[in-house]
Amino acid sequence: MATALSLLTACGGAPQTTAEADKFDYTVEQFADLQILRYRVPEFEDLSLKQKELVYYLAEAALQGRDILFDQNGKYNLTIRQMLEAVYTGFNGDKNTPDFKAMEVYLKRVWFSNGIHHHYGSEKFTPGFTSEFFKQALLSVDASTLPLAQGQTVEQLCEAVFPVIFDPTVMPKRVNQAAGEDLVLTSACNYYEGVTQKEAEDFYNALKDPKDETPVSYGLNSRLVKVNGKVQEQVWKVGGLYGSAIEKIVYWLRKAEGVAENPEQKAVIAKLIEFYETGDLKTFDDYAILWVKDLNSRIDFVNGFTESYGDPLGMKASWESLVNFKDVQATRRTELISSNAQWFEDNSPVEKEFKKEEVKGVSAKVITAAILAGDLYPATAIGINLPNANWIRNDHGSKSVTIGNITDAYNKAAHGNGFHEEFVYSDVELQLLDKYGDLTGNLHTDLHECLGHGSGKLLPGVDPDALKAYGSTIEETRADLFGLYYVAEPKLVELGLTPDADAFKAEYYSFLMNGLMTQLVRIEPGNNVEEAHMRNRQLIARWVFEKGAADKVVEMVKKEDKTYVVVNDYGKLRELFGQLLAEVQRIKSTGDLQAAHDLVEAYAVKVDPTLHAEVLKRYKKLNLAPYKGFVNPKYETLTDADGKITDVKVTYEEGYAEQMLRYSKDYSTLPPMNN
Repeated sequence: MATALSLLTACGGAPQTTAEADKFDYTVEQFADLQILRYRVPEFEDLSLKQKELVYYLAEAALQGRDILFDQNGKYNLTIRQMLEAVYTGFNGDKNTPDFKAMEVYLKRVWFSNGIHHHYGSEKFTPGFTSEFFKQALLSVDASTLPLAQGQTVEQLCEAVFPVIFDPTVMPKRVNQAAGEDLVLTSACNYYEGVTQKEAEDFYNALKDPKDETPVSYGLNSRLVKVNGKVQEQVWKVGGLYGSAIEKIVYWLRKAEGVAENPEQKAVIAKLIEFYETGDLKTFDDYAILWVKDLNSRIDFVNGFTESYGDPLGMKASWESLVNFKDVQATRRTELISSNAQWFEDNSPVEKEFKKEEVKGVSAKVITAAILAGDLYPATAIGINLPNANWIRNDHGSKSVTIGNITDAYNKAAHGNGFHEEFVYSDVELQLLDKYGDLTGNLHTDLHECLGHGSGKLLPGVDPDALKAYGSTIEETRADLFGLYYVAEPKLVELGLTPDADAFKAEYYSFLMNGLMTQLVRIEPGNNVEEAHMRNRQLIARWVFEKGAADKVVEMVKKEDKTYVVVNDYGKLRELFGQLLAEVQRIKSTGDLQAAHDLVEAYAVKVDPTLHAEVLKRYKKLNLAPYKGFVNPKYETLTDADGKITDVKVTYEEGYAEQMLRYSKDYSTLPPMNN
């Protein structure tokens, strides 16, 4: 619910409009459907020593959680990763054979996706190497480097794990969202064991009190299992599930607590440690409230079980971390937006009964990412709005961030890649995108995060999980529509956020082109749209396309046998965005599950196979990767003779495989499953 994935990653990036001031190499490598980039951490050197030390400790706490996400994404992932890495580093045979090269690409994809399923599409990877090759390779390496259980042979390990790797019918989807199926039993994610969707829903429904106005986030930090016929939770905490990893996270958080910038930040860290030690969800809410209210710290972070996209029921949270500090100059833009939050809420096109009478605690800033981890690494969002709990957002507010240096890296790496020239209809739209695209793209993200997620309210008694599997898509649709409606608002010109009344057209065109066409480059032929953000974009684009058809508000036209998006009436397009926003807010506020189902299934899921084939063919000739992610910078401490830290240095030379292998060596906090 809280993250905004970048349109830049779906479309190939926005063109750079200014000359680079330095020779920093943003591109690392490209393979499969992935491009690996670097990002800079500008102004890190200007932080005080205490702030640098804080960033370092928080970064270490972030990296210690890596194995948690691998295991959450699938119970065999840590075992398979160790097997692949053992062959990659210890194989003494010919490493130039097609089998070994294919295994290398497979391993790199597993690293990127934190498991054997695609990070975005959720489908299982198809190995390009044979099981015979892999078995012989495993037999050839040092057995001590393999994840062998007590008394287990390599042959037995292969027998246990190979169906998961090589059989396409075994665990085919990490997150299944197909209507009418048991979403728990048909999803390979490791949030449930031995329970059905109905059993899971019944378990959590029994815990909920409809009269509770401050409910905890049930199921957020646990695996739901059946033991001796009884459904119960295994909580992720110190002394519980994932305890060995969480203990190391807590170790570094205590170090960070010792160099906190102020008492408020220290209290935030202390409360997070308490949550990790107890697993108590009320403590998590207390932590979230303290975090929202900590507005004076330059350094900030996310660390914990946060987003629920990886759970087919949208309840259990994947582990992620982001360490960052405020970009003071760029934050002036987001502060201007958040200071007018009540005006935007009052003037939105939704029904009055679904609006907040008083918008509280909305804060927004542009940040510089210092480290990405867990479900934000290597692929990351460009904006975040937290916390997720509706009652905390309503009573205490939320924090919204736009990650400035990540957006900058996307833009600069995409300069001159030919994407817009291939898919944009005419020079008119190209000039719009060149002149305004970066600005309005960032502004849409700001509005999505700063105001969209924090807007509106649930009616009394409405269960926050009422929309079930459709909740994430509806929430992202709501936030995107809020941003789209207001990016065209004349008040933005008045506030100096947009230069003139035409600027918004760049974002409208880019969004429609992406939602109707170009994000299809991320879908395999024959597949439906599964991921919540992609569903959201297609839902919006197809709905306005259909509803505006009589007036030809938006058209799909042919030119030289190629399909293009044409927007004929930007004013009416905004009206349609407003109409859909009103309906989506009604669905959210009332918990109308049937309407959510009908809207998503009608507009967000199905793919036109003819258009899809055309888009893939046109995209292929550009030799671009539809997905992008990052290697992290590396932080090293300098110490004096007594071991006291005298400085923290940041470097950017580490390669992708080099970083992944180092992380596996230094931050392997969980054992592989007992095969």
